[in-house]
Amino acid sequence: MVAGPKIDCVYLLEQLRALLAIPSPSGFTDEVVHYVAEELARLGVDVAITRRGTVMAKLAGQDRRYGRAVANHLDTIGAMVKGIKDNGRLQISPIGTWSSRFAEGGKVTVYGKHQGYRGQVLPRMASGHAFNERIDSLQVSWESVEVRLNEDTANAEQTWQLGIRPGDIVAFDPDPEFSTNGYLLSRHLDNKAGAAALLAAIKALKTQPLQPTLDLHVLFTITEEVGTGASSALPLEVEEIVGVDIGPVAPGQNAREKGVTLCAQDTSGPFDRHLTGHLRQLCRQHQIPCRMDVFRYYYSDANAALMAGHDVRDALITFGTDATHGYERTHLNSLESVARLIVAYALSPPLQLDRRDEIQRERV
Repeated sequence: MVAGPKIDCVYLLEQLRALLAIPSPSGFTDEVVHYVAEELARLGVDVAITRRGTVMAKLAGQDRRYGRAVANHLDTIGAMVKGIKDNGRLQISPIGTWSSRFAEGGKVTVYGKHQGYRGQVLPRMASGHAFNERIDSLQVSWESVEVRLNEDTANAEQTWQLGIRPGDIVAFDPDPEFSTNGYLLSRHLDNKAGAAALLAAIKALKTQPLQPTLDLHVLFTITEEVGTGASSALPLEVEEIVGVDIGPVAPGQNAREKGVTLCAQDTSGPFDRHLTGHLRQLCRQHQIPCRMDVFRYYYSDANAALMAGHDVRDALITFGTDATHGYERTHLNSLESVARLIVAYALSPPLQLDRRDEIQRERV
């Protein structure tokens, strides 16, 4: 039993704070993409950005014939301006799948034509003194909320003059709080926390230094929250893909906010049992606390690659998080555990020997 390479948790938290400070709803990811690409370059990693904005990095392996991939997404949930109401407030539509219940009260920036405008999401009946119990009659729906802008606007024309239009992005403040006992609270831990853990793993590989067994392709995708994720940026030489994402901690789930949670099956079906078993064995070998779970309403970068037709084995590593797609909470222990498992995976032997050379020898 070995503990494995040390993860720089100070660096991990620094990266998490930096990533959370950059708004990145799906469709609005340019700034976070360039930040991650520059950080990877600073760590001494070869990096490129695809046409659409996926960040691709590669760490050369001891065996260059085949490759592995680890994928994490940088995009978050958010909203878009759907219309300007007669009272000057904004009707919004969600980006990604999440409930308006978690939008209520959220402080936001609306990115209009000329600049970003600050505001807050409120129910249509927002005054207790005016509406009393009628407030509770509102349905939980995106039709029942609106954005109040912190501007002098009381009608649609005044809001229009600000340069705000349907289709403008609405980004929600993360409002992070990092407790001294290790608990991390914020919107958008999905998947900024996964990105921070992945960067910490790469830092450990580069600074200790440790060379992966096979070429390690690292993907930071930008459309996972809307379903496409790692569907189009996977190199042909990759034979395994491991997603890094959030694990829901809730009644009926086995995920926890400490250690690693491996997903055996999500909405798309079972993950590859051989690759998942390999990760589970690495957890035992490196003394990483590990749980198995089945996620009921869930997709990830890993299955996006399969749905796009890539012939790869897939698995999913997650950090357990309470109140996913809401006011999220995880623990530093879980992010450190995820980073340790990524490093162990990069340094582990191939899942199984490729039999093509053996078959060729048999034919000869």
